[in-house]
Amino acid sequence: MIKVRFGIIGVGTQGGYYAKELLGAGKIENGMLAAICDIDEEKLAAVAAKVPGDVKQFTDYKEMVDSGLIDAAIVVTPHYFHPEIVEYCLSRGIHTISDKPAGVYAKQVAEMNAAAGKSKALFGMMFNQRTNCVYRKMREIIASGGIGKLQRVNWIITNWYRTQYYYDTGDWRATWKGEGGGVLINQAPHQIDLVQWVVGERPAKVRGFCKYGKWRNIEVEDEVTAYFEYASGASGVFITTTGEAPGTNRFEVSGTRGKLLCEGGKLTWYKLDSDSLDFAATTEAPFAQPKKEVVEVETDGRNPQHAGIIENFAAAVLGKEPLFVPGEDGICGVELMNAIEYSGWHGGEEVPLPMDEEKYLRDLESHKATSKTANKRKGSFFDVSTSFGK
Repeated sequence: MIKVRFGIIGVGTQGGYYAKELLGAGKIENGMLAAICDIDEEKLAAVAAKVPGDVKQFTDYKEMVDSGLIDAAIVVTPHYFHPEIVEYCLSRGIHTISDKPAGVYAKQVAEMNAAAGKSKALFGMMFNQRTNCVYRKMREIIASGGIGKLQRVNWIITNWYRTQYYYDTGDWRATWKGEGGGVLINQAPHQIDLVQWVVGERPAKVRGFCKYGKWRNIEVEDEVTAYFEYASGASGVFITTTGEAPGTNRFEVSGTRGKLLCEGGKLTWYKLDSDSLDFAATTEAPFAQPKKEVVEVETDGRNPQHAGIIENFAAAVLGKEPLFVPGEDGICGVELMNAIEYSGWHGGEEVPLPMDEEKYLRDLESHKATSKTANKRKGSFFDVSTSFGK
């Protein structure tokens, strides 16, 4: 195998981007676009017209998977379908990348991970924000003990501003039945993943305070404030919305030896010359603080995003390098999202992690039972390139 032959399942806005701008444009050195699949023939034709070469079109993903034309698949369908499609691909020996989120509820994602464990094919997640040099550097510094014992994690990520038109471009968007949630499951999965991956520690307890259709005519959450408690004693706050402009993206992780601040694409490290707990216990000055050094952290400058994930995945299939984002990691974010959502449904009730999968699913099904999908535009495409960091 010289290049990995990719098939894309779901060529709407995001899948169309992968097809036209990345694989179809020859930007993946170890991969090529061999086939595309969508139940909407109009979308298929529109994407096929903009990619070079003999790219086969399918309306049934199982036919594409079983055609012998592809070595790997990228699943870019509405969220509920990710696990079942990934499981089918892996059962046929097709290497598979799932777009975010891994699924809507943890039970289905756990079943998907179990299927991945039985397959010889590679399974990856499209957590493209992990390729960002700033987040990679933060993870490295924290893992090396650079900020000491974890004390607090704060992320204000409110620059997901979305218009009503955005929500109206798909009959599945912003509905319990079609999408399974709002800002938590659509815009913020990358940060929900990073807040655990970067820190290297998952919250043990969560309280979520969610507003549903507060800023737009939708039925799901468009504003969230979540409170985290960690087994180590640290605490955290996660704030996100799609209704605020101008928004903020400020990620701060504090420890006993200093803190890291990520904002505006820059990483600042406030380094203490001594452990703050030790200093407080031994100093005889009532208002003294440990001396600090403020450092603008240098990184390798690389942030390849989606192209980086696909390139790494193709190289891993070919045995050239290790897989960067294992697909099994996807359940961590889904479990945290489920816990926040469940707490929000129950007035900010404290929820332990991992939470009861069946309990969450029962509540989700009750929301789906009253979900509406009327008055939505279908078949719309729009440019997604401005929705993620360069």
